[in-house]
Amino acid sequence: MNNRVVVTGLGVVSPIGNNIIDFWSALKNGVNGVNEITHFDTTDFSVKIAAEVKIDLDNYFSSKDLNKIDRFTAFSIIAADEAIEQSNLNNTIDKTKVGVIIGSGIGGINTFEKQHKRLLKSPRKVSPYFIPTMISDIAAGHISIKHGYQGLNYSVVSACASGNHAIGDAFKMIKHGYANAVIAGGTESAISPISIAGFSNMKALTKNPDINSACRPFDLNRDGFVMGEGSGMIVLEDLNSAIKRNAKIYGEIVGYGATADAHHLTQPDPNGMGAYNSMKVALEHAKIEPSSIDYINAHGTSTKFNDKIETNSIKKLFGKHAYQLSISSTKSMTGHLLGAAGGIEAIATIKSIEDSIIPPTINYNTADIECDLNYTPNKANKKNIDFALSNTFGFGGHNATLIFKKFNE
Repeated sequence: MNNRVVVTGLGVVSPIGNNIIDFWSALKNGVNGVNEITHFDTTDFSVKIAAEVKIDLDNYFSSKDLNKIDRFTAFSIIAADEAIEQSNLNNTIDKTKVGVIIGSGIGGINTFEKQHKRLLKSPRKVSPYFIPTMISDIAAGHISIKHGYQGLNYSVVSACASGNHAIGDAFKMIKHGYANAVIAGGTESAISPISIAGFSNMKALTKNPDINSACRPFDLNRDGFVMGEGSGMIVLEDLNSAIKRNAKIYGEIVGYGATADAHHLTQPDPNGMGAYNSMKVALEHAKIEPSSIDYINAHGTSTKFNDKIETNSIKKLFGKHAYQLSISSTKSMTGHLLGAAGGIEAIATIKSIEDSIIPPTINYNTADIECDLNYTPNKANKKNIDFALSNTFGFGGHNATLIFKKFNE
């Protein structure tokens, strides 16, 4: 089989908006989601800021339910509900043919920390729900159970590439006939004491306390990423199924590349071959030339090495066309959502195609001669987009690239 795969639903929980309308409006207007950490006391921490989700989970779940789900799972359920409602999937499709694939790099670390404190008092105080609340696959399980989806169901864990890998797997499953529709994306909530301490001590996080300059991808003075949290979910569907249901189609997914650096646990390959090959494979699968790409939603973490190496990989693959591309890092607004990054950045890419708007890279003030492409500094641009590419790269050398296109019957 070689089914065409389209997007029929979008859902998001993010530091800049907890539904698609608010999220996309904030992206277009360059809204900064970074602020001081409120989840815990940062007195003894060198990192004081993050991009937290502002949401009252009591408005979505009962207190009984909240005792059984971690924050990362709650985000995934809310985002999936929005995407499913948009697609009208539940009323018009055979649920045995619907799957769920969700990525999370860290899973229920908030639950882990909470229950460890109980363990130190007594093993008897550890909740019987500890394991099914913490494990990374449980978000997919909850969505499947809530909506009655009986198709394929699993989790992807590949650090910051998890969301793209989940969407890419869903794309392949539908393309080759294993499902008619799949809810796919990423979810993460890792703004916790041990996560912030760990990332900070490995020198990955910026220690800049200024919320208006800390997250500055591709800027000369970038010095680390800002942690974010949230979830991005999309409904992918076989085109014939979508047409039969008269579903709204937001775009089409046509390419997926997945590679390994095979170089270092945390540092990207300095030659950028993993990122280069990931984009190259995605283009080959899409059966398009590099010159067809109009926009790249970059991984763009605001770290010295990542931004430079991603830039070099783009120049190596796209040649002269690299300088005609529009590029932006929406992480400048949302922070880095780790395993959820691919989910919300796929949504940003799809909305860019739909509305012909390139969201900006905010906080860009000082050009870096080693990062010399068009990163759409500080202000969104209007541009017709036929094909757009979204990159995510993760610790362990994981690389994943998605290509979306404007839908044409």
